[in-house]
Amino acid sequence: MSQRLSYCLVLLGAVLWGTTGTAQTFMPQTIHPLAVGASRLAVGGFTLLAILLIMRKIDFRNWPWRPTIYAAISMAVFQYLFFSSVRLTGIAIGTVVIIGSAPVFSGFIEWLVLKRRPNGVWMIATLLAIVGCALLFIKNDGIAVNPIGVTMSLGAGLLFAFYALVNKEVLEKTEAIPAVAVIFSMSALMLLPFLLRFDTEGLLTGSGIAVVIYLGIATTSVAYILFSTGLKRIPSSSAVTLSLAEPLTAALLSVFIVGERLILTSWIGIVMLLGGILVLTMSRRKTKESHVACE
Repeated sequence: MSQRLSYCLVLLGAVLWGTTGTAQTFMPQTIHPLAVGASRLAVGGFTLLAILLIMRKIDFRNWPWRPTIYAAISMAVFQYLFFSSVRLTGIAIGTVVIIGSAPVFSGFIEWLVLKRRPNGVWMIATLLAIVGCALLFIKNDGIAVNPIGVTMSLGAGLLFAFYALVNKEVLEKTEAIPAVAVIFSMSALMLLPFLLRFDTEGLLTGSGIAVVIYLGIATTSVAYILFSTGLKRIPSSSAVTLSLAEPLTAALLSVFIVGERLILTSWIGIVMLLGGILVLTMSRRKTKESHVACE
C-alpha cells in the first residue's frame, strides 16, 4: 500500500467520525451521550469480534496483549473524559481543546518515546489545522471556561494521542480488523456499567436502534479500520493531525444537512483546516524524506 493511500484512508476514517454528530440528531435526545458512546463501542466491537470468531479469522496466539490493553483503556477513558468535559465546559471549548491538543501531544509523545522529531511540514499543517479548528468552533459570544472541564479535555486529547501510538504497536503484529475488534470489545466491556447508570430512555426505539447501529458499524468499526489500516504506514502524529478532518466534516454537514448557519470566522476556520490537511497529504514525498533523515 502506498503512503499516499494510507493518508487517504485515515482521512476517510476521520470523515466518517465527522458524521457522528449529525447522526445523533436523528435519535431521541433523552439518551445520555455517554450511554450512546458505550453503545456504539459495543455494537462496533462485539459485531466485528463475533464475525471474526465465526469465520475463524482471528488468532490469539502471540497476540500483543500489552499494547492492546493500553489501547482499550485509552479509548474507554477517552469516552468518559470527552463527554464529561463537554458537559462541564461546553461543546465549543471542549471540542477545540480535545481535537486541538491531540496532534500536539502526539508529536511530543513521538519525540519523547520514538526519538522522532516533528518535521516542518507536520508543524505547519498542525498549526493551520488547530487555528482553523479554534476559529470554526469559538464564536464571539461570552464563554465561561471551566478549569476542570478544560483539564478533562486535555486529558482526552492526550489519551487519543496515546491510543494512536499504542495502536500502531498492535498493528505491527496483527491486521487492522482483528485489532479494532479486540480493542473496542474490551473498551465496550469497560463502559457497559455506564449503560446502567445513565439515562437510556429511547435507546430501544426504532430511530435509537438505527442510529446506534450506524454509529457502531460506520463511525466505529469501519472508521477505525480505515484509520488503523492507514496508521500502519504513516506516523501516529500525522494520523492524529489528519483526524482534524472530523470537525471539518461535522461543520459542513451541520450546514448542508441540519441547516445550521456559520459565521465568517467559522468559514475561515474551515479553509484553514482544509489547508492544514492538504499541506500534510500533498507533501508526502517531503515528509517521507524527513522521516528517513530522522531515523
